[in-house]
Amino acid sequence: MPRRSDLPPSLSGRSFSVHEALATGVTAGRLDAKDLVIPYRGLRQLQGEGPRDTLERCRQYAPRLKPWQFYSHETALALHGVPTPRFPHRVAIHVSAHRPAREPRIDGIVGHRLQTRDDASVVIESFRVESAARAWRQAATSWRIDDLIAAADFIVGRGGLTTVEELRNEARTMRGPRHRALERALLDVRAGSASSEETRLRLVLARAGLPEPDLNWVVHDERGVLVAVLDLAFVRWKVDVEYDGRQHAEDADQYFRDVERRASLRALGWSQVQIVKQHLRGDGRLAVALVRQALVQAGWRG
Repeated sequence: MPRRSDLPPSLSGRSFSVHEALATGVTAGRLDAKDLVIPYRGLRQLQGEGPRDTLERCRQYAPRLKPWQFYSHETALALHGVPTPRFPHRVAIHVSAHRPAREPRIDGIVGHRLQTRDDASVVIESFRVESAARAWRQAATSWRIDDLIAAADFIVGRGGLTTVEELRNEARTMRGPRHRALERALLDVRAGSASSEETRLRLVLARAGLPEPDLNWVVHDERGVLVAVLDLAFVRWKVDVEYDGRQHAEDADQYFRDVERRASLRALGWSQVQIVKQHLRGDGRLAVALVRQALVQAGWRG
């Protein structure tokens, strides 16, 4: 059996178009070899080099992007680093074009032909990506309201991508039930949330009738030395609610800092409720019960 010829270095480690490969001297027979896969019509990629995340999936499709096309909807949000719905949700690859240009029509890609508007796209790597504000509005066609809130918390907070007012302007262009969903989501957006799980915790507590906490509350000791910045602080009752991800359990140094921090807060009269993902399973009633108990013990009467 004849040995397969190596691909040119310029084609390795990524997907490439058939046209591009032929232009570099690769034969049609080589493009049909079994060590190559066809991620999308007209593209090839070596087996074992498939994408692991949304960015790599966008890189994989990028050779097919036309100059007038861009990644949009939840794909654009993922590329901006915005949190997307939790597993088992898998971000689809959305590609859009403004009328009268044509969107792609190909298996594995969700194409959209959008109404003509001023171009709001930005460049990430070498491809065009819808703005975060506009992509957030587009995601309302399929996302649940809590996912929209968590995304908006990031966009206007730690992501620093735009403002609540810009999100509100985008929401005004929507019609029907999705417009109302965006308006409802904006009522619950808070810029200080540190993670999507922290946003979910805040929403679960609020919907259970508990008072709204202050976010990123700064605590100093009697000498003015910084003790902690609290995730969710019920300041009137000196109750600190913290969502702990896996890094707090697996990082020994972080765990030690947490222990020291809790001791310093207790010395200042603060009590702390530690919430992990198991407390938020289902409707989050375990988290609600723990926080309610701490607030009642601190003097809250509902």
